[in-house]
Amino acid sequence: MARRCDLTGKGVMVGNNVSHALNRTRRRFLPNLVNVTLISDALNRGIKFRVSAAALRSVEHRGGLDAFLLKQSDDTLSPLALGIKKEIRAALAS
Repeated sequence: MARRCDLTGKGVMVGNNVSHALNRTRRRFLPNLVNVTLISDALNRGIKFRVSAAALRSVEHRGGLDAFLLKQSDDTLSPLALGIKKEIRAALAS
């Protein structure tokens, strides 16, 4: 399973450990991913996502999963999130 947020696309970054003597060794910075079930008001059900803690705060800030997905650009969303976004648009249109 990829270490990538389903909603924001945040993934692994690479950098260096730098010692006091300025020796540099490569390291990985992993995103803080959590498994959550987010409730969609338009679909009246919960959807399981693997999101970063920062994305979870952004979802709450924007007013829930529906508002977040409708505002988020498609290029950062996972295929699962794109499908949910399409379902939400169809549910709101009807």
